[in-house]
Amino acid sequence: MSTNLTNNSPSKCDTGTTRRRFIGKTANAAVATAAVSTFSGVHAWAGRASDTIRLGVVGCGGMMKGHIKGLVQRQENVSFDWLCDVDPRQMDSASALIGGFQPAAPKRTLRYEDVAHDSNVDAVIIATPHHWHAPIAIGMMQSGKDVYVEKPISHVYQEGQLIIEAARKYGRIVQQGSQMRSSPVTAKAARLLSEGIIGEVKVARAWTAEMRSVKRPVPDSEPPAGVNYDLWLGPAPKRPFNRHRFHFSWRWFRDYGNGEIGDDGIHDLDMACWGLNVDTMPRQITARGGRMQLHGHASEYPDNMNVTYEYPDGRLLIYENYPFTGYGLHGFDNGNVFYGTEGYMIFSRRGAFSVFLGNKNKRGPTEGKEIRGERGYGEHMRDFLDAVRTRQTTRASADVAHRSSALVHLGEIAYRTKGQLDFDPQAELFVDNDKANDMLKKDYRGPYGIPTVS
Repeated sequence: MSTNLTNNSPSKCDTGTTRRRFIGKTANAAVATAAVSTFSGVHAWAGRASDTIRLGVVGCGGMMKGHIKGLVQRQENVSFDWLCDVDPRQMDSASALIGGFQPAAPKRTLRYEDVAHDSNVDAVIIATPHHWHAPIAIGMMQSGKDVYVEKPISHVYQEGQLIIEAARKYGRIVQQGSQMRSSPVTAKAARLLSEGIIGEVKVARAWTAEMRSVKRPVPDSEPPAGVNYDLWLGPAPKRPFNRHRFHFSWRWFRDYGNGEIGDDGIHDLDMACWGLNVDTMPRQITARGGRMQLHGHASEYPDNMNVTYEYPDGRLLIYENYPFTGYGLHGFDNGNVFYGTEGYMIFSRRGAFSVFLGNKNKRGPTEGKEIRGERGYGEHMRDFLDAVRTRQTTRASADVAHRSSALVHLGEIAYRTKGQLDFDPQAELFVDNDKANDMLKKDYRGPYGIPTVS
């Protein structure tokens, strides 16, 4: 992680500045003609001896280690060309996972620009803290790379809009790490819902119901040896190092993460959007939250939250999270219920669903033991790799990802302002609320900023 590829303002991003554009070679001529840049093309698959995808990985923490391990175990047709992280120890452990998977060890760097400027790299997996997702993803797309970005795709609402714009302008493939979209459990549930087994779905519910414990604040200290902490902060405000504001627990702070709703919650919000089959933003958001249990916890976020999203056609999406529910809800720590006119479906990204029909809750189909527990990790990455080769859209494309990730931001803004806000889905702005609209974007610390798409 490092400074951006082109000049950027440290203020709220301005989408009007001209940028370098990439000329890409893809299987889709209509897409290719829209992709213009000074970087050389990387998708000339016909000229290669194989269709091996050359990867850069940015952010080598726990989530990325899972991706690397899966790619190696499945013997996917990829090569790891670059490891990028501000902490050399993270790259050491990632490199150990790659082991003898390929003849040469991947190159290493602290700066994501080194990956972006390598014209041999086809695609990049991004698993950094949230505040780096959009700057790196847009920079990579401008350099002609396809991107797999961990959820949520954006740290603030406007970044999702910019990622959509960049994907279209530069002709790039985008996949958000919403892995349950690719599970065979989801595919079976989708068939049943499309056949109308529970009638018309009117309400979708999503929850995060897990045990959480208090972590007390700790004093500031020096960064670990070898860590470039200024690069880790990047576009976030300058602050002294604090171990709570670093690996893993960075998600407790608004400068880098999005709290519970944007951590585990985004998975379940995404599946609620899927089950409700929405293709627009909500028109009204109502939110409340507070501290009911984790008193003295170091996090800036509430330990419980309830958000209701009303869509233009009157359908509802309801989100809730609690820190004391080790038993989960309906037997699942993370899950959904889809309420239809003829019945309802309990669904969980843990790899299960159950259907209940009619006034007497007659039991209907389930996922079945042959696919129970399938969470879509391998299938979702393969969906991305296939799209890199074929130029077909992914299951969690930029548009899909923005509709889900936006709910994180809209809920947080409603919670921090009036509690209930009206939103214009066409203009993508709150109605008559300048304070709330200002929170759809953010300031970026120079010289990092965010690449401008124009």
